[in-house]
Amino acid sequence: MNTAPWETIGRLAELFTSLDTARGIPAEQQWTLQVLKIAEEVGESAQAVIGAWATNPRKGQSHTWQHVQEEVADTAITSLVTLHRMLGDEAPAFFEALLTQKAATFLALGDPASAPPLEGV
Repeated sequence: MNTAPWETIGRLAELFTSLDTARGIPAEQQWTLQVLKIAEEVGESAQAVIGAWATNPRKGQSHTWQHVQEEVADTAITSLVTLHRMLGDEAPAFFEALLTQKAATFLALGDPASAPPLEGV
């Protein structure tokens, strides 16, 4: 596993945690605020999609699909920073294990051999 992205995520998480701690914000409140930051990033992704499709008559085409991609990447980065702030150095292993579990579940949906039998057939 390439650990370089997780090293950067860890450094960001440590920075944000130290800044919040210096402001007197307790750990669980920091986590809560960080999860809200994920929601903010998702909203910005949605706003970019609306702008790319030009569905807001007041703004027209205000974004490109590259903007959407950047906002989705911001959402992913913010999510991984949040996970690292909650779990510390255990975040990469936790993420990899959960990704493996979810992938096995969803990829099995595309494999007809692993589909559950139809009842009553």
